Amino acid sequence: MNVKTKLSDYINNYREKIEKEYKHYLQNLSIPIQLKNSMLYSLEAGGKRLRPVLLLASYEAYGSDIQKVLSSAVALEMVHTYSLIHDDLPAMDDDDYRRGKLTNHKVFNEATAILAGDALLTYSFALIANDPLLNDREKVNIISRLSVCSGPKGMVGGQILDMEAENKAVSLDEMEQIHALKTGELLKFAIYTGAYVGKATDKQLSHLTDFAYYLGLIFQVQDDILDVTGEQEKIGKPVGSDEGNLKSTYPKLLGLNGAILQKEVYVEKAKQALQDAGAQTSNLMDLTDYFSNRDH
Repeated sequence: MNVKTKLSDYINNYREKIEKEYKHYLQNLSIPIQLKNSMLYSLEAGGKRLRPVLLLASYEAYGSDIQKVLSSAVALEMVHTYSLIHDDLPAMDDDDYRRGKLTNHKVFNEATAILAGDALLTYSFALIANDPLLNDREKVNIISRLSVCSGPKGMVGGQILDMEAENKAVSLDEMEQIHALKTGELLKFAIYTGAYVGKATDKQLSHLTDFAYYLGLIFQVQDDILDVTGEQEKIGKPVGSDEGNLKSTYPKLLGLNGAILQKEVYVEKAKQALQDAGAQTSNLMDLTDYFSNRDH
């Protein structure tokens, strides 16, 4: 079995675990049916669950039984899904499709989509708080970190900067700041939380924080490249939609070849950080290549 096939099986296996877990949490939840259907619709709209998979992979690099971090991984996917629902709204990116399917507000309505996003965000913290496998110190640490990474100093702050950069020339440093917040902070949560619960040392966690930073930039550069070179059927949205929305992108700033070269710089730095963290033989190394070379 080659590395690519092995990694694909690894991702698929953990994706199935994540999907089974969130269905268990939501289907047993006594809430209005319209709200539940809206929440489940976006959770089940596809995707490889890369953020929770990264959390599980990071835990595996230092710990043993992934059951201990499953609720944290599901909570992370719920926060990510909430952000996608809100990103697609008319007041934001005004997208009709996500992963090849109609966006939440197109299937239900705008008000329901907003509330579904709100519900996924807030319920995510309850999953961690009520996890019997985590001790109180771990719960406080994880909840605190998730609130920072997803809030005004993290993903939400990055979203504002991204909106302000529309139809405006930005520098490479400014673009890195935008995506380190908008994309990278949730990846940082995934990497840090898995390793933290797995009992990584403070020094290892510091190197893994660097790794997560560069991994977030790799993810965004490849996203921007696919917006130029990808296939609509694979990426789930019209090619060139970022340009149509006047977004600041790596190809727009550096040219397509420049964006590819910049991505390779990030890959080299990410792998060095992994080596410094003593995780060079973990699945995180192969996942770095996967993030860099993904086609959707």
